[in-house]
Amino acid sequence: MISVLPPTLAYMLASAFLGLLGLVLLLNIFWLPSNWILLGLLSLWKYLHPDATAMGVLFFSLMIGLAVLGEVLEMAMQIIKARKYGSTSSGTFAGMIGAIAGAILLAPLFFGLGALIGALLGAWIGCFLMERLKGMPTAKAVDAAFGAMVGRFLGTVCKCGIGGAMLALTGRYVWHQIPSLPESEKMVLNIVTLFC
Repeated sequence: MISVLPPTLAYMLASAFLGLLGLVLLLNIFWLPSNWILLGLLSLWKYLHPDATAMGVLFFSLMIGLAVLGEVLEMAMQIIKARKYGSTSSGTFAGMIGAIAGAILLAPLFFGLGALIGALLGAWIGCFLMERLKGMPTAKAVDAAFGAMVGRFLGTVCKCGIGGAMLALTGRYVWHQIPSLPESEKMVLNIVTLFC
């Protein structure tokens, strides 16, 4: 469908779509499932543009694999860091529950950025309280909680990175569909995008 549009309009449509995907990627910061939303939007793009043959089963398998990898890395980083800093299994689990609760409770604050702050604080508080309840000395419980908090942050960074990889791979396939623009139109569009 995009191939039947005039090249300038096709270029602008693809640019707008990739811009939307970039904004969706930022939802990771707000602790929302942005990689999965990005995958849903890619499915919609493919549905609306069935001539996008490059976006086939292999492409979507890769995208699903990357989205799952992002989720696994997000949780694994918290487990690895909490364990490295001396957390027990129950402390690590409490840190995960605390991260979820903190993200939900603080999500309305700071225009949604409270979700990230809440997840970090919740990971720390959950791990700390569980370790103290199990009789761990305060200094060791603080270290374990710090590991859970650092792991939660690194997990979020990894998930954002995976989303960035998904966006980069998507850009290649979306631009692949667009017919060539005349040089004069390319120059005008480059100038417009430079100032926008």
